[in-house]
Amino acid sequence: MALEAPDPHSPVASTLQLPPGEWPSLLDGLCHRFPQVGRTQWQDRFSRGRVLDAQRQPLQANASYRAGSTVLYFREVADEPSIPFEETILHADAHLVVADKPHFLPVAPTGAYVRETLLTRLVRRLDNPALVPLHRIDRATAGLVLFSAKPASRGAYQALFRERRIHKRYEAVAAGLPGADFPLVRASRILKSEPFFRMQEVQGSPNAVTRVELLDAEGPWWRYALFPETGRKHQLRVHMAGLGAPIRHDPYYPVLTPRAADDPDRPMQLLAWSLSFTDPLDGSLRYFQTQRSLLPQPDWPKSACKTAPGGLLPAVFGRSGAVRQRGT
Repeated sequence: MALEAPDPHSPVASTLQLPPGEWPSLLDGLCHRFPQVGRTQWQDRFSRGRVLDAQRQPLQANASYRAGSTVLYFREVADEPSIPFEETILHADAHLVVADKPHFLPVAPTGAYVRETLLTRLVRRLDNPALVPLHRIDRATAGLVLFSAKPASRGAYQALFRERRIHKRYEAVAAGLPGADFPLVRASRILKSEPFFRMQEVQGSPNAVTRVELLDAEGPWWRYALFPETGRKHQLRVHMAGLGAPIRHDPYYPVLTPRAADDPDRPMQLLAWSLSFTDPLDGSLRYFQTQRSLLPQPDWPKSACKTAPGGLLPAVFGRSGAVRQRGT
């Protein structure tokens, strides 16, 4: 039976490098690696051409299991929730795409989300299956995400993050810290916690560093600028909670709250505000800034709540010489 070619409008393929192991077939190896996916479901994916090799050619279920080889597969989720919030593309060229993500939208396929992710949406909009996120922000966080659009230049942009040559600024609304001296630096060791999706600060050599600056301190909720010097999972959320100023509407820190449906009136108040770096391809200065803003607080001074209609700020992005700063 001929295999069905992958639909170009289907969700983005996930990539797996087969781990060490001896299995009679590729099907057996995948069943062991993903026990939550039934054998019958994997057989169905194989029959529909939904499991591919590195050259995007369909694989057979009885193919040999070769540790270290690359397998592409399409995750499938029944009754995937719809996310009614739209992303904005701030910049797109042959090498780089910059998107402005809304709250609640995952960056890449995970858990219950496959089609309703920023990556899948951008692949469809730009008709570019080569798109790869250069970094991640949490589903609950809004703001800027950079994507590599071309494999040939991907390593140069990935090096910006690996070598900490990209400057990231976030803004957050969190509890006040009366008596604290700003700017302040939080340096600690962050490791996995329980449940598996949470993180925690532990004793030991710091592996996470965040600089915190105060923007507004009127009322019970203060506004901060956060500058992560490292990129640990949930770093800003864990550090602010550790300082005694948990981010407003954070469902994980300092205490895990019961899971509930997304509430558009109560998004977590964390925003990936700006990214700046020297472009590794031509040496120009790049600066990108979100069009989004955090929820205006009724107890803030009016000067802290100026936004354009719809709660969006004027877009500021591009190369050096085209940058405009937001008025305050």
